[in-house]
Amino acid sequence: MRVCLLASGSKGNSLFIEAGESRILIDAGLSARELTRRLAMLSVRPEEIDALFVTHEHADHIRGLLPFANRYGTPVYTHPLTRKSIADEEKLKSWRDFDPDSGVTVRDLRVTAYPITHDAVAPIGFILDTPEGKVGVATDLGMVTRLVAERLKGCRVLVLESNHDEEMLRDGPYPWFLKQRIRSRHGHLSNEASSKLLQYLLWERLEAVFLAHLSHENNTPGLAGDAAHRVLSCTNLCRPRLLIGSQQESRLWSDFGG
Repeated sequence: MRVCLLASGSKGNSLFIEAGESRILIDAGLSARELTRRLAMLSVRPEEIDALFVTHEHADHIRGLLPFANRYGTPVYTHPLTRKSIADEEKLKSWRDFDPDSGVTVRDLRVTAYPITHDAVAPIGFILDTPEGKVGVATDLGMVTRLVAERLKGCRVLVLESNHDEEMLRDGPYPWFLKQRIRSRHGHLSNEASSKLLQYLLWERLEAVFLAHLSHENNTPGLAGDAAHRVLSCTNLCRPRLLIGSQQESRLWSDFGG
């Protein structure tokens, strides 16, 4: 298995997962050219992507969606309401029906989804069941519901939002209405909320944790990492590798020690 956070942040998000014979993307928030370049660093050609899944319609998650999928004929799956909310969605001919509850099988991957709270039409997180274990993806959510926590249990790899440091957000340059939006149940998870979720999800087979969607203005990799390390240093259950997402560089974990 290979999991690579190709990019993560307010300027563009995309996640690559390879398991068995399956290769998929979750979100395409970079330009098609940049997505292609970052995939090439993994020795993956864009036409080898079996499917592209979309969490929600915000630009930092779909910027390269239509150009990439049209150019390479990539099947695209998302919530039906999200599809309808995407501008020029009729220009994409490779949409596929996707029921978040029943999910879809892509070669060796079984992909299902669950609802999250965010200021989008129908935002979802993803669970990927693979022969090598389960991968859970939870970004762009304002709060951790019981459903979110339960669906993410038992994952070998986790991709968790760790958007902001609460003090940096409070004292930072954003206008008050934007601070309130980020802190709301339809905004983004703080480092503290993310670490509490991580603590709940610890188990003996957890091998990798990605911290995603860090705010450039209201967080630092050090603060996000410290919050997660405090949780990981207090457990004997597991010793997962911690990878902190970046806008400029990809972050890779694999069975082979990548």
